[in-house]
Amino acid sequence: MSPVTAGVLQLLALIAALALAYRPLGDYMARVYSSEKHYRPEKWIYKAIGANPAAEMRWPAYLRAVLAFSAVGVLFLYALQRAQGVLPGSLGFSAIDPDQAFNTAASFVANTNWQSYAGEQAMGHVVQTGGLAVQNFVSAAVGMAVAVALVRGFARSRTGELGNFWADLVRGTVRVLLPISVIGAIILVACGAIQNFAGIHEVGQFLGGTQQWNGGAVASQEVIKELGTNGGGYFNANSAHPFENPTPFSNLFEIFLVLVIPFALTRTFGKMVGSVKQGYAILATMATIWIGFTALMMWTEFAHHGPAFDVAGGAMEGKETRFGIGASAIFSVATTLTSTGAVNSFHSSYTGFGGGIQLLGMQLGEIAPGGVGSGLYGMLIMAIIAVFIAGLMVGRTPEYLGKKIGTREIKFAACYILITPALVLGFTAAAMALDTPADSMTNTGAHGFSEVLYAYTSGANNNGSAFAGLNADTQWFNSTIGIAMLLGRFLPMVFVLALAGSLAEQKPVPETAGTLRTDKPLYTGLLVGTIVIVTGLTYFPALALGPLAEGLAS
Repeated sequence: MSPVTAGVLQLLALIAALALAYRPLGDYMARVYSSEKHYRPEKWIYKAIGANPAAEMRWPAYLRAVLAFSAVGVLFLYALQRAQGVLPGSLGFSAIDPDQAFNTAASFVANTNWQSYAGEQAMGHVVQTGGLAVQNFVSAAVGMAVAVALVRGFARSRTGELGNFWADLVRGTVRVLLPISVIGAIILVACGAIQNFAGIHEVGQFLGGTQQWNGGAVASQEVIKELGTNGGGYFNANSAHPFENPTPFSNLFEIFLVLVIPFALTRTFGKMVGSVKQGYAILATMATIWIGFTALMMWTEFAHHGPAFDVAGGAMEGKETRFGIGASAIFSVATTLTSTGAVNSFHSSYTGFGGGIQLLGMQLGEIAPGGVGSGLYGMLIMAIIAVFIAGLMVGRTPEYLGKKIGTREIKFAACYILITPALVLGFTAAAMALDTPADSMTNTGAHGFSEVLYAYTSGANNNGSAFAGLNADTQWFNSTIGIAMLLGRFLPMVFVLALAGSLAEQKPVPETAGTLRTDKPLYTGLLVGTIVIVTGLTYFPALALGPLAEGLAS
């Protein structure tokens, strides 16, 4: 079987698995977030934190709860890292430096999982399991809660109430993420991923000396890093490490975990707003972009450009021979079109155009299908922008799901789509203008610029993957990328929740003959075009200086 055929068959198998899970998981999550019943363990949690799950919140209260919970998470994770040297199970590792501890705390709380350290050489068992793995669960649940709040804004009318953040947070963790993670961890252990609390041990000769590896609760952290679209690796090699991702089957399963909840949330959206067709329209938009990017990446990496490529069957540099080009390309697109950041190959070693595809996937806003929760609310923001553009073309007040998109709503949507580009381009320009950040670049020219652009694109979009080649463990990059991660995560949430509150206060607008049908293929095409055009106009100059210049020169 040729490598191309193998890659296509893996993609088809992945699509089939996602299709089978789409309806049951989407319907289940709709019931979870619509239920008024509280399970006993959930009641214990509410009592412990002093929350009343039945109390409805308007958007300012919902936002305050999100920010307060996340702020406590940053402080706790920072303190845990700074105290690592005196904690049991530290494996002899000392406390994390202040700038790196801040960067890591911001990273995991923001669902980014950007890592400027080698996990197996810096973090002990307590920090890995009690700090990082816990944030993998709750940061994902926060994103889902905000998405559900926006969906309620569309579904409700003449009220500013969006539900209860604490109830949404606990239900997302206990009823959705935790059960799937338990099953997924068992599957990964069966595939060969390790799960233990072993210490550091020598594993034989390596270049005349011994090589050391430490054990850990890897399978349980691996499953939630993918399922929650987090991405932080237990080991520095991330999902290219055989302890994390042992076989081609585990590789495909991990890609499935990355995509299953973001895609299924479109079904949840359709059920909660009372029109599954609207969910299918959003799904079609996401799937069109994802499949298009995957096909383009596979074509780019399989294309032959000389004798070495001919012998290897494509661009094999930086890719695991266990997975090959096809599976690596599928994984790469899945991780950069979501807020995952996990990698099973070396992104810096992709072709110039391949690196551009990775960058563009993040710069779209990671909405195809995006992160858990963040992908859905990001796509709904773009849906509002598309409706507004359509309204301008026909001279009619835009409407979406029975709600008028007026001046207030479009301002919130516009602010949302401007925040991340401002962070990415602003920090990239500053880094390139100063002398000290440039010293961290391994490469010069277009590829070196791509390293810096990728770092801030990954951080501000809460992706977390690295282009590599850039020494990001410096005070400048730890601090600025940490700031970009926090602002890129929580500033957009301000406008999402404000928009949700504004929509919930409206009364439904009856559908007329002039209403744009947003559940039809025509609108799906308009939405895809809007996403590509808005992103292209924003980022094309920067892409032209980096991956496009490199690709055309090769």
